[in-house]
Amino acid sequence: MNKNIFKDFLRYVSLNVLGQMAYSCYTLADTFFVSASLGANGLTALNLAFPVFCIINGTGLMIGMGGGTRYSLLKSRGENKRADSVFTNAVYIALSFSVLFVLSGAFLSGAVTKILGADDTVFSMTNTYLRVMLMFAPAFLMNNLLQCFVRNDGSPSLSMTAMITGSMSNVALDYIFIFPLRMGIFGAILATGLAPVISMGVLSSYFIRRKNRFRFVKSLPEMEVVSGIVSSGVPPLVTELTSGVVMLLFNFIILRLEGNTGVAAFGVITVISLVAVAIYTGLSQGIQPLLSLNHGAGNRKNVKAVWKYAMVTMLFLSGMVYLTIFFRAPQLAYIFNSERNEVLQEFAVMGLKLYFLACPFMGFNIITATYFTSTERPRPAQIISLLRGFFVLVPVAFLLSSLLKMTGVWCAYPLTEFIVALIGTVFYIVSKKKKIL
Repeated sequence: MNKNIFKDFLRYVSLNVLGQMAYSCYTLADTFFVSASLGANGLTALNLAFPVFCIINGTGLMIGMGGGTRYSLLKSRGENKRADSVFTNAVYIALSFSVLFVLSGAFLSGAVTKILGADDTVFSMTNTYLRVMLMFAPAFLMNNLLQCFVRNDGSPSLSMTAMITGSMSNVALDYIFIFPLRMGIFGAILATGLAPVISMGVLSSYFIRRKNRFRFVKSLPEMEVVSGIVSSGVPPLVTELTSGVVMLLFNFIILRLEGNTGVAAFGVITVISLVAVAIYTGLSQGIQPLLSLNHGAGNRKNVKAVWKYAMVTMLFLSGMVYLTIFFRAPQLAYIFNSERNEVLQEFAVMGLKLYFLACPFMGFNIITATYFTSTERPRPAQIISLLRGFFVLVPVAFLLSSLLKMTGVWCAYPLTEFIVALIGTVFYIVSKKKKIL
């Protein structure tokens, strides 16, 4: 049985890591092409608007992974009608948030742009990017929802194919819209908005060929089911929101310390950090169906095996990521520094080497939260996620930045992840002693 679970682990994790890395190309492509065509101001505009993308994407992951976790657990127990009810209510939640985001884009984008800190130099670009992004929110939400359910329905390869197809189309459309068609920042976000539409086109083959075992059933929203989806989806939501909170908080602090150039340097770090987060998100999404399925079936041996495989894989990938960043920091910074701004370069290189010390702790926290959620222990997962996203991060960031200026800014994130990893370790040890897991 362990040999089979190892094969399943390799299959699910490899496909999801590849898919998530491709998904991170959304922002990589935008950042590269915008920095090449619009310089530091374009990079600043992207960085200011991106926290809202984290909210949209995090909401989609909350609905998709929360619903997918509940669906997988119920399927493993043969409760097919309740599993279909989970999918139906997940769709209702996605539609409700879609309306909220679209209305915000139509009527509040200017106000939100000011709140995000855009000055007159970058206001127009930031507002354009933000408004179009919010109008495409329904596509982002439904794409996340369908990908998670297809993955939990036993088709991780199709989910990966959809993510990669959408991401590669975004790269191609970014180039076409920004350079030959000269559409500027609008072209960048239009390409990003069309990517999930193309991804859903790929996923549609699953339904056309009637492969899906989940169905939309006619029923009113059920608050108990909605609550279960949201509760299970809080950790992936907060994981994504953490990126947005880090950006929003650090943008605020850096604007006071070093102005737009400092924010642009942080933009370089942010876009590379998305690749690291994508690796850990892919790993956590890969293990989630396996954990839920085996936990639901009462197979504790396989649950422990998946946990062990995930931790070993995380440590290996963390070492590879940090060593690459440490020895290639100048080259990575120059990719997104088209104007060869030396101040920006200096900040970015120092930031890359310090900020990514967080890698192993970040990976541990993301995987541990998924582990608890998938084994029907949402409370520790929620605490871990909220600590790393808000309650530890905010005071640490303000304290270190006041003491060490920019060096403190770069060190705040790894220190936060380290503190939360210690707390997560305590939760895991207590759960093992109580024989809960």
